[in-house]
Amino acid sequence: MAPPRIKKHLNQKKKGTSGAATNFVSRNIAIRKLQISLAQFRRLCIIKGIYPREPRNKKKVNKGSTAPRTVYYKKDIQFLLHEPILHKLREIRAHQQKINRAIGKEEWAVAKSLEEAKPEYRLDHIIRERYPSFNLAVRDLDDALSMIALFATLPTHSKVIKPSIIRKCARLISEFQHYVTLTGRLKKVFVSIKGIYYQADIGGSDVTWIVPHPFSQDTPRDVDFRIMATFLDLYETLVGFVNYKLYNDLNLAYPPKVKNEETSSGLAGFTVETIDGKGFLAGGDSSSVAASSVNRKQRKEVEKRVKSLSAKIGEISKDAAERGDDDEEEEEEEEDEDKDEDADIPSAIVEPTDASEMVPSLKDAAKITTGATSHKLFHSCVFFLSREVPRQSLEFVIKSFGGKVGWPETSGSGADVAENDATITHQIIDRPIVAGAATTTRDFVQPQWVYDCVNAGKILKTKGYHVGETLPPHLSPFGGGKEGYVPAEAVSALAASKGIEASAADEEEDEENDEDDDVEDDGEEEDEMKGPLDSDDEEEVYQAELEAEAAGLSFTEFMQKKAAEGKATTKKGAAAPVAAGKKRKISAAEAEAAEEKALAMTMMNKKDRNLYHKIEYGRKKKEEEVKKLMDRRVAHQKQEAATKKGGSAVKSDKAKSEKPAAKKSRKA
Repeated sequence: MAPPRIKKHLNQKKKGTSGAATNFVSRNIAIRKLQISLAQFRRLCIIKGIYPREPRNKKKVNKGSTAPRTVYYKKDIQFLLHEPILHKLREIRAHQQKINRAIGKEEWAVAKSLEEAKPEYRLDHIIRERYPSFNLAVRDLDDALSMIALFATLPTHSKVIKPSIIRKCARLISEFQHYVTLTGRLKKVFVSIKGIYYQADIGGSDVTWIVPHPFSQDTPRDVDFRIMATFLDLYETLVGFVNYKLYNDLNLAYPPKVKNEETSSGLAGFTVETIDGKGFLAGGDSSSVAASSVNRKQRKEVEKRVKSLSAKIGEISKDAAERGDDDEEEEEEEEDEDKDEDADIPSAIVEPTDASEMVPSLKDAAKITTGATSHKLFHSCVFFLSREVPRQSLEFVIKSFGGKVGWPETSGSGADVAENDATITHQIIDRPIVAGAATTTRDFVQPQWVYDCVNAGKILKTKGYHVGETLPPHLSPFGGGKEGYVPAEAVSALAASKGIEASAADEEEDEENDEDDDVEDDGEEEDEMKGPLDSDDEEEVYQAELEAEAAGLSFTEFMQKKAAEGKATTKKGAAAPVAAGKKRKISAAEAEAAEEKALAMTMMNKKDRNLYHKIEYGRKKKEEEVKKLMDRRVAHQKQEAATKKGGSAVKSDKAKSEKPAAKKSRKA
């Protein structure tokens, strides 16, 4: 009789039924579960902010397979099942199948009517869901504005992007810049090869975006515009919400009306109107907008408070009349008590009759105080832009800081001043001055002068910015140069702002350069005299530790002994001890610090040691980049000095050759 079988591992679980394998879902399974196409799944994930995940153990998630797979969190996919946009995407897919069926049957009228009645989805609830507060939306405004500005510069005849989308992007970015010009919130400007960087203060948060240069562009073929169009849909809705909130806080109607859609272009085409429909501005004066900016909710609260206070004051006066005047002293005491009790109650006020009499909210008051000095930089300047300079950028910057600007009629309508206006103080030009121009009444400068004035926060001297002169370096106002390379011009500008004379700063720089040259000359000798303590190489320190352990000495004693031996060998081998130089003695504190560092390195685990190596690698790489830039700067300065010397030598040679010729002519 055979022995009975013993069942082993009764509680053993199967693979893929628990753990990491059940927390993730592959992309194909997610698409089948949602019943949409791959393109619609990508669009839905971009809109909802769901991205692929990288599991810790890919083999467990793939159930033993090592093939690369795109996986998502299972909870994220279940979250998408209840999304209203999912149902709209299914409707769009079914509607597209109807259109294709009508085209296949050559029913063109039916296909056209179906195309016109195509269902569309809205992203309003997505914006409210992803950005619960207005501050969160403003913080995420950088990428949105940059992408909208990029699409606004694309050609309208492109087959990839619809012309209506390009026009909408141009309108949104113009409306945002119009708000910045009205409130004077622009802070920094930087012109680079990629485009023009702007930074504005919106609600206490710095918003930085880039606008491409206004050149003719071609749509590249290696870019997937379907994915970018999905991001653009989300960003268009976001910027629309933000613009509406910003205009509404200023009590302005949104969207702002355009004077003439056919002829007007840029910021000059907008008219400013209040929500009540009163057009109190035509050109967008920031001071009047700031004075009239008031929140409607705040106004209602003030009106309610005035009504309640007037009623309360009426009751107090009635009680006082009923009580009568029994005694003058008692009346005085009662009046004093009433004053003490009602000290916090303001007197009744009359409703404002003019926009300037309205009391702004706290936000508006903060805007007025913070931007009162900055956005009036060009208030006494009148500019005229030549046709070869970037009009949109210069108009935006100049109007943001309170200046008036004009341009030729060929560049568009809406200019504040004409070319022959006598009040023009500066003309922005980027070509040789035409003969007969009014050079005595106005100053001809290059466009960089405007941007440098904005970054400096003051009106700079026009010397060095005239046509034909070599422009000073256009320094970036972004990023602090604490760890990286700091140009010499930035150092001199900082010294000038602190009150240090430029000559003293130049002398300090020359001394530093001389010291750097001395250090470079003695670098090889120092490298030869260096020991493990002086170097940052961990292998040398580790090798020294092994040698000390083999000799039976402590690390400090071994290093001091080795230093003494090295000093003796240098004295013997050097023919001239002065030329050879002396090795710096290692102090006890330095030796102790090196020993502590080596001990700390040995006590580190592998993860911390690798992290430390990465940090040191990044620091050394930054130092190398800074050193390269410093070397380029020194080489450039030497080249300039050589050219100056060569030019002066040529002039002296010419002068010497001219002297004997003059003597000969005199003798003759």
